[in-house]
Amino acid sequence: MKGLHNMVQRDYETKIRELAEPVVEAEGMELIYAECLKMKTRWVVRLFLDKEGGVTLDDCAAISDQLGDIFDVRDVPPGRYTLEVSSPGLDRPLERDKDFLKYRGADVFIRVDEKIDGTRNFRGKLVDFIDEDGRKTVILDVAGIVRCIPRDRVIKAHLIYQL
Repeated sequence: MKGLHNMVQRDYETKIRELAEPVVEAEGMELIYAECLKMKTRWVVRLFLDKEGGVTLDDCAAISDQLGDIFDVRDVPPGRYTLEVSSPGLDRPLERDKDFLKYRGADVFIRVDEKIDGTRNFRGKLVDFIDEDGRKTVILDVAGIVRCIPRDRVIKAHLIYQL
């Protein structure tokens, strides 16, 4: 049953991205991450936006107003939902291939779908992102040990903010 729920959730996330991206781009911003979670009685839709110079509260409110109307008309997600629109913050998620390229040299957290060398969680410096013949690999320096993590194994990744 959990697998079916995850498929439905991913389906809604895809639809939400398809509806949100043109609106966000028309406002001069970029959709960094979209997430749709089923809570007890409602869905929670989270969108992270970015733009040159940073995202303001007014930017988030404008996008929320526009997308709320679109989501209501399209009934995506179905029923009741809470829409949260914000900037990605200091622990910005790394979702797209270009995010891994952009943040080379940064400290990151990566979770993979199944254990690699006995662990699913990696913290280290993002050395590189390689795409050769469709084989995408995240290169990570974990305490001096270089780890090559297949991109298709990554289920979660984000920057680690350090003071």
